[in-house]
Amino acid sequence: MASALAFPGVALITGAAADVLIRTTGIGRAIASAFAREGCMKIVIADLTESTLKEAHSEIEAKFPNVQVLSCVVDVSSPGDVQNLLDQAIEKFGRVDYAVNAAGILGASKRSHEMSVEEFDKVLQVDYRGCWLSSREELKHMVQQEPLPSYDGRPGNRGAIVNIASQLGIVARPTAPSYCGSKAAVIHMTKADAIDVSTFIFLTISGSRIQFLVIHIMSVSFEVFVSDRYSFALVNCVCPGLIGTAMVMDNLEYFKPAIGISPMKRYGTVEEVADCVLFLCSSKATFVQGAAFVVDGGYTIN
Repeated sequence: MASALAFPGVALITGAAADVLIRTTGIGRAIASAFAREGCMKIVIADLTESTLKEAHSEIEAKFPNVQVLSCVVDVSSPGDVQNLLDQAIEKFGRVDYAVNAAGILGASKRSHEMSVEEFDKVLQVDYRGCWLSSREELKHMVQQEPLPSYDGRPGNRGAIVNIASQLGIVARPTAPSYCGSKAAVIHMTKADAIDVSTFIFLTISGSRIQFLVIHIMSVSFEVFVSDRYSFALVNCVCPGLIGTAMVMDNLEYFKPAIGISPMKRYGTVEEVADCVLFLCSSKATFVQGAAFVVDGGYTIN
């Protein structure tokens, strides 16, 4: 029987604690709180900085005392750390249904010829490699687990992954070659993973489940029709624009030109980004696959 909750499964969010000192955004923290507010009762939060992670954990527990929270200190650029995170989540809750990979850093504001290799690598290690390592481990579990029934009778999913990219993965800005490049990579990694998880088709024959692949030979695709109620894991990404985090608000004069370019003439809120993420994890987005949702007030279209 389907749960009456919009999010009856387990949510996992990396980058769930804001830390201005290392130039993270705070979007992950807002997403974790949004899941709790919308009725998700089992939440895993992960970040690198233990002190701010504890703050995020305590904040969720104080506002939503019925929610079970597991917090894990994780370096997303470490394969061992990421694997341990998923192992802990599965051990405590049995599965992961909604995974949001929000860990990321901005890095140094320098042009390529002014930037050291170490500065360049630091951003890619977290923003691209970290996102890929997280998504890889999440998918390993999702493709194996049974679909989670939805609360509204729609087809359930084996899981939903939302990677946090950026509007700067679509358009560039000065002095951000590593950040722009890493976020563009996240967008296309998302699309590639979405294709790959969608090519697994399960067909029940005489009570046995047999796994097939959609085979592409000489540009001809031979597909097996199963059912419009068959469920995949979903992989999408969200591309936030200028969002009113503490870091932005502390440097508002610097960011005013970017606000002026946006047709809506304002910065967004972390809650507006979280709303888009939760939509992509919900049963209302069961036919959305490999999409890059831009949440930027129209910045990239102007």
